[in-house]
Amino acid sequence: MKPQNQPELSGLELLRNPAKTKSTAFTEAERERYQLRGLLPAKSGSMRGQLSRVLTNLRRKENDIEKYIFLSALQDRNERLFYRLVIDHIGEIMPLIYTPTVGQACKEFANIFRTEKGFYVTAAERGRIRQTLDNWPHKDIRIIVVTDGERILGLGDLGASGMGIPIGKLSLYCACAGIHPAQCLPVMFDVGTDNEELLNDPVYLGVPNKRLRGDAYFSLMDEFIRAAQQAYPGVLIQFEDFIADNAFALLQKYQRDTFCFNDDIQGTAAVVLAGVAASTRISGLAFKDMRFAFLGAGSAATGIGAMIAQALMQQGVRKEEAYRRLWFFNQGGLIEQSRARLADFIKPFAHDLPPQNLLDGLRAHQPHVLIGATGAAGSFTEEIVALMSELNRRPAIFALSNPTTRAECSAQQAYQWSEGRAIFASGSPFAPLTVNGVKFHPGQGNNSYIFPGVGLGMIACRAQCIPDEVFLLAAQALAESVGEADLARGSVYPALHKIRDVSLRIATRVAEYAWDNGLTECERAQPQPKNIQDFIRAMMYDPKY
Repeated sequence: MKPQNQPELSGLELLRNPAKTKSTAFTEAERERYQLRGLLPAKSGSMRGQLSRVLTNLRRKENDIEKYIFLSALQDRNERLFYRLVIDHIGEIMPLIYTPTVGQACKEFANIFRTEKGFYVTAAERGRIRQTLDNWPHKDIRIIVVTDGERILGLGDLGASGMGIPIGKLSLYCACAGIHPAQCLPVMFDVGTDNEELLNDPVYLGVPNKRLRGDAYFSLMDEFIRAAQQAYPGVLIQFEDFIADNAFALLQKYQRDTFCFNDDIQGTAAVVLAGVAASTRISGLAFKDMRFAFLGAGSAATGIGAMIAQALMQQGVRKEEAYRRLWFFNQGGLIEQSRARLADFIKPFAHDLPPQNLLDGLRAHQPHVLIGATGAAGSFTEEIVALMSELNRRPAIFALSNPTTRAECSAQQAYQWSEGRAIFASGSPFAPLTVNGVKFHPGQGNNSYIFPGVGLGMIACRAQCIPDEVFLLAAQALAESVGEADLARGSVYPALHKIRDVSLRIATRVAEYAWDNGLTECERAQPQPKNIQDFIRAMMYDPKY
């Protein structure tokens, strides 16, 4: 997947082109050929030497937001060096370019803004979005990540400051799955904000009005979707960080006839399903016999629930029974049918049971897995974790809210309150720790284990839509990637340094499914190769000089 050919550059124009520059690594011959004499220090270096220098300078920064700014500047200056750094040091760099640091970067987006990195759609462009897209310099776009900034991580409505999310997600597409940077387009669907603090902030960079709602909102989104398809035929559109009602409405409208998916609903669900499946190798439980409790009932939680229900049904559990295994709680307690004004997406999970709080509900339901997607820090109290440990020999505790400061409980709390018996996973990373003499490496249920591989596989085969079955297959492939060494460390996810291999495995699995099930039957169809994995591997961007 290489971008279209570009004319040869020279001199300062070459040195200042982030996609083409090698900076001090240009050889003597290249300095002569490209008119670089006198523009660089005398000594010609290497990418390895540059990486060492970058790491030294990065580690001198006093806090993570300064490191984020430093890495963002490196990406602007030398694209290949940036992605080589991310790939080779993924465990250190990913938390800096995505969760948890990206949450703080979004909150401070206007203050740390340096250069333009994405495309902005506003109501002022209504009727001319297609023409406006021509202003974007790259024409071979394969993936768009779009957000309207209304539900950024667990931080809420950040308006146009949420642009950090599409930028970060697409960096992970490049690093974790080898999508070429020139084929990625971050989009902010800026329709205002209801965040009064931002509306009163003179530095805020977004539309300084209350949010567009209703038909005006959806018609503008529809124009953008159609314009993107016209400008970039076959482009994959990933919806990111929309409030639950809009997230489900957009997915329901476009999923069947548009090449798109929602990462919060489908990607999160797949990564959690994979973690739960892997946890059974520690607990010894059969997945088809498990019961689940959720704290939180938004798009992420209900998306997880729907996918777990599908997975149970695949194993022979009747639909009614599968949904009975899933109990959802929020601030009002159990989601049950007597509640007024239940959203459509939560109605399938509402049970004919009396109202009850979380603790009473846990005692009654006796779940094997407790999943948190609340955005409310500390929601899993010592009493809750202790009860889960009373009900289970190896309770599974998934504290998924991002960033780390919003996690339902910390890794240390989960292990200490369960006397080291919890199978713990989180949305943001927690450092390894020792409890009762046992060292744990808590697994991070990061969507980057899923969406890059799904995107790569679907683009490789040129699919025309992405059904839910694709994410079930991706979850299966991820669970199979968890080794015995990972489980022994207390992690239900593979080590991050294996993530490109995991993405390739997922991409191969889902592309094979797409070819076998007619998802590629369109005018741009890609013939199925003899060896799908080798075909996809050859497409992956590998940043080198």
